[in-house]
Amino acid sequence: MKKKFFWYVTFVSCTGIFLASYKTVEKNKQSKIKEIKVKSNTSEQTYADVNELKEKYDIIIIGASGAGLTAAIEAKDAGLNPVILEKMPTAGGNTVKSSSGMNASNTKFQKAEGIKDSNDAFYEEILAGGHGTNDKELLRYFVDHSAAAIDWLDKNGITLSNLTITGGMKQKRTHRPADGSAIGSYLIKGLLKAVHKRNIPILVNAAVIAINKNENKVNEVTIEINGSEPKTLTGKAIIVATGGFGASKKMIEKFRPDLKGYITTNQKGSTGDGINMIEKLGGQAIDMDQIQIHPTVQQEEGILIGEVVRGEGAILVNQAGNRFIDELNTRDKVSAAITDLPEKSAYLIFDQGVRDRAKAIEFYDKKGYVSSGGDLRELAEKINIEGSQLHKTVVTWNESIANQVDQEFNRATAMENDLTKPSYFAIKIAPGIHYTMGGIKANTQAEVLNKENQPIEGLYAAGELVGGLHGNNRIGGNSVAEIIVFGRQAGQQAAEFVKKHY
Repeated sequence: MKKKFFWYVTFVSCTGIFLASYKTVEKNKQSKIKEIKVKSNTSEQTYADVNELKEKYDIIIIGASGAGLTAAIEAKDAGLNPVILEKMPTAGGNTVKSSSGMNASNTKFQKAEGIKDSNDAFYEEILAGGHGTNDKELLRYFVDHSAAAIDWLDKNGITLSNLTITGGMKQKRTHRPADGSAIGSYLIKGLLKAVHKRNIPILVNAAVIAINKNENKVNEVTIEINGSEPKTLTGKAIIVATGGFGASKKMIEKFRPDLKGYITTNQKGSTGDGINMIEKLGGQAIDMDQIQIHPTVQQEEGILIGEVVRGEGAILVNQAGNRFIDELNTRDKVSAAITDLPEKSAYLIFDQGVRDRAKAIEFYDKKGYVSSGGDLRELAEKINIEGSQLHKTVVTWNESIANQVDQEFNRATAMENDLTKPSYFAIKIAPGIHYTMGGIKANTQAEVLNKENQPIEGLYAAGELVGGLHGNNRIGGNSVAEIIVFGRQAGQQAAEFVKKHY
């Protein structure tokens, strides 16, 4: 008799903790395929059993990231038969670790709050944040399709109606779940639900070790499943959504030796596999030295303290208790300001009001990252800062909120709420490797380009492994938007290719 396997594995991210145990139960006679299920405190993740794997699919998607799941949904809705291959034990990639939200302009949720925004304004602010080095065609497509991506998620039961702001932006265009919680686990849970509803198979522990070309068409992958002997799968098109290389010490040291030893916020699977495989096929990698350092990272475990904490009103202070930067400047500038401090670290200071609005703080507290005090002097004593100076800094900041003028650093965003609601809290942070802006060159059709800037037939890519969109500095909230906007495009364009050529 066939059996169904339920696996409960331990997996820790900044948005949730997956609990572990193992058991087998008799398979329901009505079920048509064997499955593996992973249970977490956020969702039950269901995966196809290896014995049900076919030799041929319409579209093979490498990586069960947010981009990969999105592409699969679009391919299936176009009437095709996709499969998702994931080398890690669970789906989600770096997406599940996302915290702040998803940027989009001119959306229905902005309009509902009376926020006047435009795609052009969004475009110009991203271009300024990337210091003018962004791929302008990719950027134009990105901003013009961001609102549609929000609508698409909403139609799939993933509603991002709570708005906040991230560094480098002048409008509230960062969309979050209604309760203000971290977006990562909520998004992956919703995408997985949509994938399972469409009966799209996801195979985990399935490492793609090569993408192959036959008769000048990319239509085959070589995989190792649970370390077994390699086997090949054939597809009419291949979509690569394997993420960046932020967890590859070897690649980080190759392209940015100055970052050797930096802690990373990336999940272990972000090792640049897709980039390396595509290069072997003749694809070109661009901007590989453009690696983003996030300013607020907990150093012992490499957990990113989301930009939403500053977006909801937290300030940064040094060991002397003074502010030293506009907290919502671009990530590169805030990171540089922290690195320039003698102690090379800083504290996020916030009150109960910020904590109420930024739900991710509850996770940080459970992990032991949050220091607290009934008042500022008690908090200062716990973090070894001069209490009178910290008190003076916060009083000055509250006056800036009241006057709507930050005379110290000209901060102009997230100044709606002062820090006057006890208790008070602090999280010690320093910069860490967070995102790789460089990667494979692709066009607005999500087609991978060769060294002559021509599409490699049958090969598509989406997500962090694609370079160019962000230039040399990514704006917080744009990575989640990228995986949805271009994940959709990859799925749609691959489906059109298959229908046209097969």
